[in-house]
Amino acid sequence: MLEPSHNDELPVIPGKRYFTIGEVSELCAVKPHVLRYWEQEFPQLKPVKRRGNRRYYQRDDVLTIRQIRALLYDQGFTIGGARQQMVGDGSNKAESLAVDLVVRKMIEDLEDVLAVLKA
Repeated sequence: MLEPSHNDELPVIPGKRYFTIGEVSELCAVKPHVLRYWEQEFPQLKPVKRRGNRRYYQRDDVLTIRQIRALLYDQGFTIGGARQQMVGDGSNKAESLAVDLVVRKMIEDLEDVLAVLKA
């Protein structure tokens, strides 16, 4: 799974096998209670649970969380919309993300034109 490019500001994921919820919280800039909530909302997110019901996330889980974070925080999807993006087939998702990028670029260009007109 590729990491979305807009997560460049997040820390590099260390080469460990398992991560605690606190480590994932820091790696993804998301609070632990949000991670627990997302586990209920996104079926792809299934950390290993060990003694005392402690969660241990793997690298793929961290990448999935970063993807969910990007959909919700950067692209403005609702939980339901992000869930649909995550479960959609690969071609649809890639096409949708390409359209989103074009739309975002157009918005930036229009905001630049507006700034010039206001000046």
